[in-house]
Amino acid sequence: MVLPSDLKYTVEHAWLKIRGDKARLGITDYILEQLGDVNYIDLPEVGTMFSAGDVFTEVETSKTTLEITSPVSGEVISVNEELRDSPGNLNDDAFASWIVQIKLSDDTELDDLLTADEYEEEIG
Repeated sequence: MVLPSDLKYTVEHAWLKIRGDKARLGITDYILEQLGDVNYIDLPEVGTMFSAGDVFTEVETSKTTLEITSPVSGEVISVNEELRDSPGNLNDDAFASWIVQIKLSDDTELDDLLTADEYEEEIG
């Protein structure tokens, strides 16, 4: 598996693409391979505030329903509306199919994120 090196990762299999005080969040190919085809995703509303550790979405797959937690605090400033009608886009290209974009409220939380190499070590 080739992981994009410009992203940050979590042990809970989320990825973040950080640009200034904003970040796009998604989930990794690794977890999607474990879970099967995505049938539904519950997208939050724009304006929703999250703290690190809060559930920001639920993903229903052919095998289970998974709650995805936010690794950072902030406000949802946009959601990937394409996923409402085509949640399977996550399976097609997990790293292009972001779920939400958040305006970050605490930059220090970024220090806890993993590099691509560190995430690869985690998943073995």
